[in-house]
Amino acid sequence: MEKKISPNQAPDSLIVSSFYESELWAQNALLSGIDEVGRGCLAGPVVTCAVILHPYATHPLLKDSKILTENQRIKAAQWIKLNAWYSFGMADHTFIDKHNIYQATLTAMKRAYYGLITQSNLPQQPSLLLIDAMPLKLENQAIKILSFTQGESKSISIAAASILAKVMRDELMQETAKLFPGFYFESNKGYGAQKHQLGLKNQGPTIIHRDSFLSAYKERAHENSDKQISLFC
Repeated sequence: MEKKISPNQAPDSLIVSSFYESELWAQNALLSGIDEVGRGCLAGPVVTCAVILHPYATHPLLKDSKILTENQRIKAAQWIKLNAWYSFGMADHTFIDKHNIYQATLTAMKRAYYGLITQSNLPQQPSLLLIDAMPLKLENQAIKILSFTQGESKSISIAAASILAKVMRDELMQETAKLFPGFYFESNKGYGAQKHQLGLKNQGPTIIHRDSFLSAYKERAHENSDKQISLFC
């Protein structure tokens, strides 16, 4: 259920995480939070999301997506979609291999942000943009941008973005698993889990694997071959 909070007196559980939101809401202004999912995967895209929460809309599950269960993330995502404006951005494996994961993530964040601010039902442009870790720069945009580590614990808008991005990417990888059986994308989501590694050993990479990541992965496996058996041999 949606809660209404005063900009000057938030519940104890939200004092830190809704600080920026409360400040902007008190000024009848909006802010956006952006986060990404999938930077460390061996396969699939990096997915980003930009979110603007409706003023004074909060929820107890607006937390870092990594500390929520799958059911909690799905529940939170359903609430966010009803209580926020949002947009997704993506960079696929080909883009990642061509430009590197850092640049791909920045590009996906820009795509999410521009998709958000061009929505016809957005009542006003955000005055502040909060980003988890990445030092994003936007051309021809006067908006103030703040970037800091552990953003999901410092802004409920970033937390909301992390949840939507995570749920969307998980659903995408679950569908992808049907096309590429034997890699268990439905459970590992493209990260280098043991069953994923076995799939690579037995079948070789698929068309959605990141070649640049696999090369680095093989090098690390070779360097550690005295400690463990490489699954790529």
